[in-house]
Amino acid sequence: MTNPSLPLALSAEVRAALEAGKPVVALESTIITHGMPYPQNLEAARAVEAEIRAAGATPATIAVMGGQILVGLEDAALDALAQTPDALKLSRADLAACLASGRTGATTVAATMVCAQLAGIEVFATGGIGGVHRGAELSFDISADLRELAHTRVTVVAAGAKAILDLPKTLEVLETLGVPVIAMGQDEFPAFWSRASGLPAPLRMDSAAEIAAAHRMRGLIGLPGGQLVANPVPAADEIPLAEIMPAVEVALAEAAAQGIAAKAVTPFLLDRIFALTDGRSLTANIALVRNNARLAAAIAIELASAAK
Repeated sequence: MTNPSLPLALSAEVRAALEAGKPVVALESTIITHGMPYPQNLEAARAVEAEIRAAGATPATIAVMGGQILVGLEDAALDALAQTPDALKLSRADLAACLASGRTGATTVAATMVCAQLAGIEVFATGGIGGVHRGAELSFDISADLRELAHTRVTVVAAGAKAILDLPKTLEVLETLGVPVIAMGQDEFPAFWSRASGLPAPLRMDSAAEIAAAHRMRGLIGLPGGQLVANPVPAADEIPLAEIMPAVEVALAEAAAQGIAAKAVTPFLLDRIFALTDGRSLTANIALVRNNARLAAAIAIELASAAK
C-alpha cells in the first residue's frame, strides 16, 4: 500500500478498490478546469466516472487541494473544482510547489501519471496527450507529457495527440524516448477529434487483453515508462481532419497574433476551436473521453485479473 507519509488522500471508494486488488482507472482534472466550460465540465466528469463504474472498474479523478493529492474526488470536491477558474495547471514541475503552498491545482497528463503511480494505479484515461507544438524548432515548446510517458509506468489511454500539435514530430519524440504508441483497432494514428491523421501507428493492438499483457511484460523485463494507447474517437462523433483543420489553423494564427504562449496555448486554442466549430469540438471531446474511459476500464480489469 502507499507510504503513509505521502500527501495522498484516497477516497473511500478508491482505497477499498485498491486494497481489494480491484481495477481502478485514474482520471486527470485539467480537462475539468481548462478543457471545458462550466457546467459542461462537471457533467462530463460525472459521465466519464459513470462509464468506468458501468464497465466494472473504479474511477479515481485526481486533483490537488489543501496540500494533498486527492485520488478520487467526492462529489462536493468535484463540483468545487469545476467552478475554480483560477486552478493551477499542474505538470511534474509544479506539483510539489502547489502541494507545499496549499493551493488548488488540476493535474495534466504528466502530473496525473506521477500521482497515479504514487497511489498504485496502473491505468489512466484522458482525452488527448500534449506533444510537440508547431514551431517547436524555434520555441522548444514540447509537452512534459512525452517525457513522463518514458519515465512513469502507467498505461495512458487517449484519442492520440491533440490535432493542434505537430503530430509527426510528436511521434518522432515518442519513438526517441522509447514510448510504445499503440493504436487500438486500426493501423493509423488517430488525431483527437478525427479518427485519421494520415500517419501510420507504430503499433496496433485489437484488445484490452493484448494491451494489458504488453504493460505487464514491460514491467517483467525492467523497462521504465508507460504506454500510450491511441484509441480513435467513435465514428459517429468524429470531426474529419479536413473539417477540423481550418478551425485549428485560424485558432493557431490568432494565438500567434496575440502572443499567447506556454501553458496558456492549449486552453486558448481549445476555446477558439469550440467557437469556430459551433460547439462540435466539445461534443466530440466528451464522446472520445467517455470512449477512452471504457477502454481504460477494460485494460484495468485485465490487469487486476492477471494479478490474482
